[in-house]
Amino acid sequence: MNLVNVILTGLREVWAHKFRSLLTMLGIILGVSSLVAMSALVKGMEVGMKSALAEMGGLEKIRVESQLELPLHQRHLQDRVRGVTMKDVTALRAGAPLVHTVTPSVDVGGWGSRTVVEYRGKRARPYLFSGTWPEALEINEHEIAHGRMFNHYDDELARNVCVIGTGIRDELFGEPDTPEDGVVPIGESITINGQPFVVIGMFRHYESEEYRKRRQARLAAIARGEQPPSMGRDHFVYRLKNRTIYIPLSAMLLNFRTGSGVNAAADAQLSTLYMKIPDIALLEPALQQVRNVLMVNHAGLEDFSFRTDEDWANEISTTIRNYRMSGSIIAAICLIVGGIGIANIMLASISERVREIGIRKSVGATTLDVFVQILVESVVLTMLGGLAGLAVSFGLVVIVGNFSPEESVPMVTMGALLIAFGASALVGLIAGIVPAIKASKLHPIQALKYD
Repeated sequence: MNLVNVILTGLREVWAHKFRSLLTMLGIILGVSSLVAMSALVKGMEVGMKSALAEMGGLEKIRVESQLELPLHQRHLQDRVRGVTMKDVTALRAGAPLVHTVTPSVDVGGWGSRTVVEYRGKRARPYLFSGTWPEALEINEHEIAHGRMFNHYDDELARNVCVIGTGIRDELFGEPDTPEDGVVPIGESITINGQPFVVIGMFRHYESEEYRKRRQARLAAIARGEQPPSMGRDHFVYRLKNRTIYIPLSAMLLNFRTGSGVNAAADAQLSTLYMKIPDIALLEPALQQVRNVLMVNHAGLEDFSFRTDEDWANEISTTIRNYRMSGSIIAAICLIVGGIGIANIMLASISERVREIGIRKSVGATTLDVFVQILVESVVLTMLGGLAGLAVSFGLVVIVGNFSPEESVPMVTMGALLIAFGASALVGLIAGIVPAIKASKLHPIQALKYD
């Protein structure tokens, strides 16, 4: 038995019934293309979410926030609540060696922030207005593109200096064609809630790789005189970082203590304490160490809470797993339906070729030869459908990409293509077993008598 001849025979059989074969393969085509498109969409979501997570400081960042409402068993001590203070910074630096870069912060921000930044009649509202130490650059993965970050000397003197993001720059000084070509407002004086501040630094422009490509494509279209494509909006993490303002912590305490709910004392209440660990494997012991130090420093009061991006990472993993499972189920249903169609058409084909099978057996073909021929024909049919499905999947990915979130552009991977094609071949193998067994068991005499 020559396997090449068997495959060629299968191809001739498919070609002899082109329209019937195409209809039979539709289930396989839909299954393969939907599997690839689903995988591309989920991969795009995963890459977008993990990139945003890295931009926020990664899994190594720990946040300790003031918890102004005590647990039930301590509710009778509510009047002693003070939250996170500067004393905690000193205590953690001395007693928690597993964490480093302990950085205090008083944050005024959020989507409903009342902070208003003004420059010559133009206004902007930052997503995050923070009084902090210079180490916040490392903690929150910021980079200075122009000017400098304020230092501890600026903080000691409570200087009214600030570092702004490109989103704030664009609203106050005009939006440029590209973020790199905009005004560099170093030395300019702006007001934050009426208080004058001098801009001494500006963060680099943050954007996802996909958004950068869309921006460049838009500029290229404008240069060619064509209708530019719409840009949409980048992931909220990048927009948040571009609309951030940092000022020295002492300047925040002195100028905005009423608005931020803090006092200017040395033991001022803080919004957040940021810190990092050298390795994610140390997260649990580091959290326990930080908790022990804070419980001693707070006389046993649990007026603080922990926040880590591990919860976000777990949420990403759960979301991706759920989407992948849902998409796989849909693709599997399509492949099963396609497999049923393959089995049905192979059974019909055997009924049409009973005499042919009888002749083959009468001239020396064995039961195994017939079994393999039918099985190979079934696999060839599904593999052709798989190849067609792979071709269709690229168009489907483009269509899906037009409706997917801006930060989750579908990404086709070689692994997904191989899995989808392998699944089509496996379906053909399974679908061809019953018809192959039926054909191989035909008795040559009875088959030759079949009309």
